[in-house]
Amino acid sequence: MNFLLSDEHEMLRKMVRDFAENEVAPTAAVRDDEERFDRSIFNKMAELGLTGIPWPEKYGGIGFDYLAYVIAVEELSKVCASTGVTLSAHTSLACWPIYRFGTEEQKEKYLKPMALGEKIGAYCLTESESGSDAGGMRMTASVENDHYILNGTKIFITNGGVAEVYIVFALTKDREVSAFIIEDNFPGFSAGKKERKLGIRSSPTTEIILENCIVPKENMLGSAGDGFKIAMMTLDGGRNGIAAQAVGIAQGALDAAISYAKERKQFGKPIAAHQGIGFKLADMATDIEAARLLTYKAAWKESNNLPYGKESAMAKLFAGDTAMKVTTEAVQVFGGYGYTKDYPVERYMRDAKITQIYEGTQEIQRLVISRMLTK
Repeated sequence: MNFLLSDEHEMLRKMVRDFAENEVAPTAAVRDDEERFDRSIFNKMAELGLTGIPWPEKYGGIGFDYLAYVIAVEELSKVCASTGVTLSAHTSLACWPIYRFGTEEQKEKYLKPMALGEKIGAYCLTESESGSDAGGMRMTASVENDHYILNGTKIFITNGGVAEVYIVFALTKDREVSAFIIEDNFPGFSAGKKERKLGIRSSPTTEIILENCIVPKENMLGSAGDGFKIAMMTLDGGRNGIAAQAVGIAQGALDAAISYAKERKQFGKPIAAHQGIGFKLADMATDIEAARLLTYKAAWKESNNLPYGKESAMAKLFAGDTAMKVTTEAVQVFGGYGYTKDYPVERYMRDAKITQIYEGTQEIQRLVISRMLTK
């Protein structure tokens, strides 16, 4: 058993860290305040190969693994959780199902430009009456000549309105869910309301509205009725990305808290020297390391084609709770200053909350884990 990363993984971490600190961090607070997505950051990630980390070179990727991918998401999220989730949703939720279930023609047409970063991807599963109960969806897809007609609305779509390729799930028959690859220029496709959110504010989240949307038959992903399986398997990998995002948020908050605690003086000495603060930092660091190990193990298992559904659920569950706990404590370390926008920890705390909700709530993760333990 070896807990050391390879030289290649460490090189990638350094590259992403340098990029995050120099290209992403300087505008993170402003973009959050303005709720502004910056496409140029995604384009720069594409130039570094980050938009296609785990995909083979023939599909536009760099041929690395899922562990490298979660390391990238972690490092981006240390300075900007919005940028981290942009890459996570693009890679895990949009590219992965095409790679896993797509035809060669679909991979060439869609996966390749997405891996190269020429197009952004998004994943459309949630509806107003179908959140944790994915089987309760109402969007329909009916056959007409050589195409499908899709009708309905999806909500809470990460990368909504800026993506060019969407993985959409709809009912082709009663209780039969199928998956489709939809382009943003298909007739009947539109992006609806943009959500105003507590956190990850520079990551756009919108409705996606399909009104008699015309989708060619060849754009069905997998076979009719495969949709629910595709959706659930995709979420397994997506949870690895969100776990990595949570680890990055928590680490960024801890780094800020340590730096502040070493400089801020109370009662004649730095607050880091006070046991109450020192013990907080110790607990925060311990929880983060445990969350990181869970996340890396899940990603390693996925990279080695081993079952990882339970591990990804555990990683997402623990890392999400850790992010919320650590960022709350980081604000406490800063005291009153932590409650202001003069320091980044209030943003980290706002960003952390969503990691307990999307890609399956913490309650759903516990349900997934318990079922796997007892089946």
